[in-house]
Amino acid sequence: MFPSDSVLRFAPSPNGELHLGHAYSALINHAMARALGGTFLLRHEDIDTARCTPAFERQVEEDLAFLGLSWDEQPRRQSEHMHDYAAALEALAAEDLVYPAFMSRGEIKAHVERFEEEEGRAWPRDPDGAPLYPGLDRHASTKEREKRMSEGARFAWRLDVERAIEMVPALTWEEHGASPIGESGTIVARPLEWGDVVLGRMDIPTSYQLSVVVDDAIQGVTDVVRGRDLFYATSIQRLLQALLGLPQPRYHHHELILGADGRKLSKSARDTSLRSLREAGLTAEDIRRMVGLPGRPGGLGEAAAVRPRGSSARR
Repeated sequence: MFPSDSVLRFAPSPNGELHLGHAYSALINHAMARALGGTFLLRHEDIDTARCTPAFERQVEEDLAFLGLSWDEQPRRQSEHMHDYAAALEALAAEDLVYPAFMSRGEIKAHVERFEEEEGRAWPRDPDGAPLYPGLDRHASTKEREKRMSEGARFAWRLDVERAIEMVPALTWEEHGASPIGESGTIVARPLEWGDVVLGRMDIPTSYQLSVVVDDAIQGVTDVVRGRDLFYATSIQRLLQALLGLPQPRYHHHELILGADGRKLSKSARDTSLRSLREAGLTAEDIRRMVGLPGRPGGLGEAAAVRPRGSSARR
């Protein structure tokens, strides 16, 4: 038997129109929650207040209702819970695990290009392909940091990942889906591959990596079911869970719905947006067939493909 206290969530950013890939993830999360007799939550990840809007938020909820999905609590809006993320960031700062990083994107780019030209080899990059932060200001003195901050220099709070790794034992997670190259089962976390990630900014005390682990813990999420494009980010999230003493959910990374060009779908491409498909007269049944999930909403057939193995809701 699977636990009836399972909690799953669908957590889009309301900064554009949902597309078929979002529909797939929302449908299987909802189906699993209903099949397990558990809870299905909706979370609006709207920390990017410049791009996220109430209009897109309403559209998200309209699209999900069109698909026949319902959620069990009022949606959580990240923008309303900045104090939760600030508290987590302060806890990490108290352990000297974060530092103010002052290099701009342009300065990072110039540093990397100079290194590659002079050394004749590639600068290390994270799993998403972005260059790792050089960390030139990682060991700056407190006096120097305070001086730059008092002068109004822009900065981001970055995790000192090497120091963080020293504070926790080897980390793993149980993967009930698969990585982009087919890994499953017990996965060894490799947070060092991400370098000193951003955890907050001078005007917003959080980032995706920090807020997602805080939210999942607060909401009691037991099963994280999401696309394989986020598989490698789990390493950093497991590290943050360990540092903050947060429970670890089970993970299932599912296949992505790709466009005709073989690439991951984008919110900027309206031909696959749920709103445009609705306007074209397609039904919820049509959408489910398009993403390979035939049958009624929440049917057991949808859940079967993503049910986690094992009976424990938490590890």
